Amino acid sequence: MRMILLGAPGAGKGTQANLICEKYNIPHLSTGDIFRMNISTCTPLGVQAKKYIDKGQLVPDDLTIQVVEDRLVREDCKDGFLLDGFPRTVFQAEELAKFLQSINNTLDVVLLIDVPTGFILERNIGRRICSSCGSSYHIKFNPPEELGICDFCSGKLIQRNDDNEETVKERLNVYTTQTHPLIDYYKTNHFLSTVDGRDDILTVSKNIFLILDN
Repeated sequence: MRMILLGAPGAGKGTQANLICEKYNIPHLSTGDIFRMNISTCTPLGVQAKKYIDKGQLVPDDLTIQVVEDRLVREDCKDGFLLDGFPRTVFQAEELAKFLQSINNTLDVVLLIDVPTGFILERNIGRRICSSCGSSYHIKFNPPEELGICDFCSGKLIQRNDDNEETVKERLNVYTTQTHPLIDYYKTNHFLSTVDGRDDILTVSKNIFLILDN
């Protein structure tokens, strides 16, 4: 199973990626993890990437592509992989297709977890985290028994800085600008499958598995 998982911030990609990788025994490849691995082990690619990251700059496309390609040729990817966070642009998608073709591989599926913007805003802005044990809640979908208090450790529930409305809207705007052309690209190339991400976790994963098994 060689696949790409797409979805807006807050669509539930991380949760579903873990379930997919466990079921199909494939590695979950996020660009963040790949960069961190290269930087922590001081690979030549990691050293180059760190120079940009330390300056607060985006890692250039050509270097990002090299880092991903280096990861895809490792032994644990020979029977498949799940790419999360790459590609982000049509250019990256085209380069990935060329690379896979060069090693006699191709993608099996590109899967989009589709969630309306309004739903994502509600999901993110209403999220609360326990300041003591890290347990996660939602003021509407998964409220604590006592307002503002963790059920498990009685710690104070807080809203993360990046869960405020302004920050969430900014992330969604970046996603829309960068990723919607990518969605259109994969639609045109007959790769894209879509699942509704508004349902509960188990229902979404069940619908994903139906797509992947077929």
